[in-house]
Amino acid sequence: MKLDEAQKQKIAAWIAEGLKLSDIQKRIATELGLSLTYMDTRLLVDDLKLVPSDPARPKEDKLATLPAPAKPQGETTAGPAAAARAEAASPSASEPSPTGAGVSVMVDNVARPGALVSGKVKFSDGQTGEWYMDQMGRLGVVPTKQGYKPAAADVEAFQQKLEEELSKLGL
Repeated sequence: MKLDEAQKQKIAAWIAEGLKLSDIQKRIATELGLSLTYMDTRLLVDDLKLVPSDPARPKEDKLATLPAPAKPQGETTAGPAAAARAEAASPSASEPSPTGAGVSVMVDNVARPGALVSGKVKFSDGQTGEWYMDQMGRLGVVPTKQGYKPAAADVEAFQQKLEEELSKLGL
């Protein structure tokens, strides 16, 4: 495709205005009468040695890793047996905390790629997310709402309910 100097200057001006490639593609079609695909537009801009000022895309959210639940003093082992001992030793542990009471956990039938097991969680305030456990046993949660941080009581309730669900499945 050949563009004359005036057309090249128009495209350069649109980039200087800060238009996105998709907007430039539309303007080329309407104002210059050329129908280009997005990739053609991208290559054209590259050939003209122009750099669009598309806003930087946010980096992919790093999967949050939840902290380990607090262990009672003197407790050294982890697992279902340790949790049972902790519940027996602490009478308040059997009472659900007010903020962690509405936490629900679901385990996926098929784990997400890269995870041994995964599922969904709904916290007491109604926020949801997806959780996973990787091959190293690290637990992570990806909240549906970017930047959401569950309450500490919800995190603890989530970990307890997750352990219950996984033990039902024999994991």
